[in-house]
Order: sequence, then structure tokens, then C-alpha cells
Amino acid sequence: MVILDLVNRLLDGDKRACARAITKAENNEPGSIEILKEVYKKTGNAHIVGITGPPGGGKSTLTYRLSKELSDRGKKVGIIAIDPTSPFTGGSILGDRIRMNKLSTDPNVFIRSMGTRGHLGGLSKATHGAIKIFDAFGCDYIFVETVGVGQSEVDIVKTADTVVMIMVPGLGDDIQAIKAGIMEIADIFAINKSDLDGAERTAGEIKMMVEMGTVEKKPPILNVIASQNEGIKELLNEIDDHKKYLISSGELEERRLARLRLEIVNLIEEEIKSRIFNDKEIYNLLDNILKDVYNKDIDPYSAKDKLFNAII
Repeated sequence: MVILDLVNRLLDGDKRACARAITKAENNEPGSIEILKEVYKKTGNAHIVGITGPPGGGKSTLTYRLSKELSDRGKKVGIIAIDPTSPFTGGSILGDRIRMNKLSTDPNVFIRSMGTRGHLGGLSKATHGAIKIFDAFGCDYIFVETVGVGQSEVDIVKTADTVVMIMVPGLGDDIQAIKAGIMEIADIFAINKSDLDGAERTAGEIKMMVEMGTVEKKPPILNVIASQNEGIKELLNEIDDHKKYLISSGELEERRLARLRLEIVNLIEEEIKSRIFNDKEIYNLLDNILKDVYNKDIDPYSAKDKLFNAII
């Protein structure tokens, strides 16, 4: 009854209920799965935008500007900021904290920062649950800002409808270093801090790499200066254009089906791991099997079959 009351208040637009639901999901508290089950039928309306790029690229400032512009247009925005610490309270510079504090009083914007808690891929394990809750809460756009950029950051493409890759002038050889598996995930490139020297060169290098790619729709490349609010409206227009393209081409459905497939498989994996480590009988069986594998009495593949049969 308490869970249903929380869900109903969340669906009615209660910010406190939204915050409580996300906390439950993040901490895997009792009732969190029931909340996600209840809200799921109300999801699928928000456009999920991934914001990624190298550290120091100005991702937080850009996210702030985009969210402020959308709020001014009457749109409801959810922000999920992933960081090893807490980007808007403990891990960002003072300027970002001040800007985000101002945004947190905006009735159309809800900010939630999450630590990765050791989860690989640059995204918090609770991110998927928070996205569903924000979606059911009535957000038109959900921004997911990642930790930084690296090979593991491709996780964002499994979460977002549109991926915005933030670049900055002066990366030089770094563009070459991060291109494999990273440059290919971008739907839009935004060169932030474009008032710095080398902005045009960076744009040229990215354009050359984009043209070498195999994707049908070449991602646009925009120059922005987030700190001065320049190029923000143009970037939002590109995000909306990409959304229209995804819908008209059928790719939005394809991406979301792929995400659901991966999510269901991941849930099964988590359940299996939970059974192994929380069921004393199965855990003891694992210990016994380990000794047999170590002594070469059984191979790891046969050990897997034996353990799996015990689980199911």
C-alpha cells in the first residue's frame, strides 16, 4: 500500500516522491523492484540524451545550458549525472555547483547525481531505474551525463536515444587515441569552448573521421561556447532533428528493442550471481567445484554446467 501511494504521488508529479523512488532504486531497497514494475507502463515518452566526452570538456555546463533552455520552452527535464564522487555536490568546481544549485530550484528540472560505485562502463547500475522513474514522472527529456570518456564509455550508447559527444579544441593526437569505439557512438558532435584556438582544426579533424565512418547518417558537428550560452539553441535543434530521424526511420524502435534485450539479459545475469553468492548451498557447491577444477579433476566448462544445473 505504501509503495502504491509513492507510485501514485510520483505519477502525479510529486518531486519528493520522485526523489524517494530513485533513492530506493539506487540503494536497491525493499520495494524498489515493485516501484519499477508499477511505473514501467508509463515510460517510453521521454527522449534520453547521453552527454559524454573527455574530462574538462564542460559537460556539466553544457547540460545546464541545455536544460535551462528546455525549461524556458516549458519542457520538463531530468538530469542524471554520473560521477565517481558526486558531480554537483562534491566532485565539481564551485562554478558548476552554483549553476546547478540555481537550476535545482527550477520547477521544470530535476537533478540527480549518482556515483558509479565501481560499476564498469561509466554508468551507475541504478541509472536504468532512475531513467524509468524520470520518464514516468513526466520528463520530456532526460540527460545522462557520464564520468568522462574511455573505451568503457560506450555503455552510454546502450542507454541513450541520442548521444552527444563533447569535444574541445587542442585535443590533437588525443582524437586519434580515443577514436576506436568512441567516436563511432556519437550522434552529434559539439565542440565546446570554441572561442579557444584550434576550434576549427578540431572540427576539421572530426569531420574527416566522420566521413571515414560507415554509418548512414553522418553526425553533425557544431561549435558551441556553453559558458556564454552560444550555440545551445542550435544544439537543441540538432537533438530534436535526430529524434525526428529516429522516429521516421524506425531506428528509435530498433534502439529501444536492443536496449530492452540487453536489460533483460543483464537482469538474468544479476539474478544468477545473486543466487550463487546468497544461497549458502549453491555457494558451498561452488567452493567444492573450485577445488575439483584446481586439481584438474574437472574442467571449468563442465564445472559451469554442474553449477548452472544446481541454480535452475
